[in-house]
Amino acid sequence: MAQSHITFADLVALLEAIFVRFGTSRQTAAILADNCARCERDGAKSHGIFRMKGYADSLATGWVDGTAEPVLEDAAAGFLRADAQNGFAQPALALARDLLIEKTRTNGIALLAIRNSHHLSALWPDLEPFAEQGLIALSTVNSFACTVPHGGQSAVFGTNPIAFAAPTRSGEPIVFDMATSSMANGDVQIAASQGRQLPPGSGVDRNGNPTTDPNEILNGGALLPFGGHKGSSISMMIELLSAALTGGNYSFEFDWSGHPGAATPHTGQLIILINAALAGAAPFGVRTEALISEMMSAGVTRFPGQHRFARRKASDAQGIPLTTDELNWLEALAAD
Repeated sequence: MAQSHITFADLVALLEAIFVRFGTSRQTAAILADNCARCERDGAKSHGIFRMKGYADSLATGWVDGTAEPVLEDAAAGFLRADAQNGFAQPALALARDLLIEKTRTNGIALLAIRNSHHLSALWPDLEPFAEQGLIALSTVNSFACTVPHGGQSAVFGTNPIAFAAPTRSGEPIVFDMATSSMANGDVQIAASQGRQLPPGSGVDRNGNPTTDPNEILNGGALLPFGGHKGSSISMMIELLSAALTGGNYSFEFDWSGHPGAATPHTGQLIILINAALAGAAPFGVRTEALISEMMSAGVTRFPGQHRFARRKASDAQGIPLTTDELNWLEALAAD
């Protein structure tokens, strides 16, 4: 299939035009376009331009408000609340960012509880900038009900990812972002579009029978949590942190049946920051690299985030690879 390359700036501009066309404010379009382009640039295909149809459909059906202006509440010394006003979570984070960092540096720890929000991207773009500023960052977000709790018969949890970012002394931060379901829902959709089967233990069909067919999972079936009861417990924790604590919807609580095609979960997100500069006798970055060194001595050759950083360098040097069909599709979405 024919392939071309596009610069990061040009991809951001193209995505921004799509968001504006489908009804977002220019400020929201700029934030979401930058976020989506970062995912595509770093090789996170399931959260890059693949997500644009979901964004467009949610906006076109009126399920999400692309012009919403989030409201920030200073709840306590280390606690911020943000109401996204049925808009996207990233603009709420952008509004709170400076005050959240200030509170973290002053108090040692601070959190941001975002409610009434939609999040369709990866979590690592939210956290990596904090780690680059020397902060430890943790985030959770719940999704739409598509995962069966361990021992259950029907979906209650979302894919419920958790992400973590930590600074190092001299290099790129350590960043991981993982679903607590067997895999991200986007990966299931990509497998279905490519005609691939999934690994055993990924999910069940509409009758609760184990299946490796992504179409069976997507059409009435459900994912399974990773690690059996252990992953299920972590997913339950994420529901409590992302929905109960923030005031957002649980993965099973919202009803989007009146908006056919909508794809953005209407839930909540929690972000916790820790001031790594307040570590013990040795600086946190030094201790981080001591752990990395020991892991390398044990034979580890790849660390969380390294693949994305390598893809980023290649994309910055050569451009972001897109097939001709992908580029034509994006340009058609952006057209009046």
